[in-house]
Amino acid sequence: MRFLEAELAGAWIVDLEPIADERGWFARSFDRDEFRARGMAAEIHQCNISFNAHRGTLRGMHYQADPHGEPKLVRCVRGTVFDVAVDLRPDSATYCRWQGVELSAENGRAFYLPEGLAHGFQTLTDDCELHYQMGESYVPEAASGVRFDDPAFAIEWPPFDGELTISGRDRGYPDFLG
Repeated sequence: MRFLEAELAGAWIVDLEPIADERGWFARSFDRDEFRARGMAAEIHQCNISFNAHRGTLRGMHYQADPHGEPKLVRCVRGTVFDVAVDLRPDSATYCRWQGVELSAENGRAFYLPEGLAHGFQTLTDDCELHYQMGESYVPEAASGVRFDDPAFAIEWPPFDGELTISGRDRGYPDFLG
């Protein structure tokens, strides 16, 4: 694996380093010791899958409120998405900044988000499937979010020539007041 420090404090982009031969290829996608060496959460409490049938689906921006923050490693295993994180940690040097990363089955890239970052994505192709490795378990009463189009963050989503598919919940989050 190759680890690239992301623009948001504590976030990482994790690239595969496939070893190929006539059969195909093999690559590590997680290594507890490599993650720990970089201060990344190295315990997996839960794994999730998100399937999205149509291009132009936008999910987010979701997080779990303290003390139930969820570090996560997100990888797109089918299709292509524009994956986004927003830093909601008031004491962070990158507070209220966002970063987007293209994740696809083809590039094999993953985005590691420490707790305290909101997460969302926009599908760029039909039939997208994402796999999440979560460093904490989901706590429904701690589930929260910020709006994908909140001017406090000014996320630059990829252009889409139709109407995005967005849940009422994701459209209805109030303005972020910090």
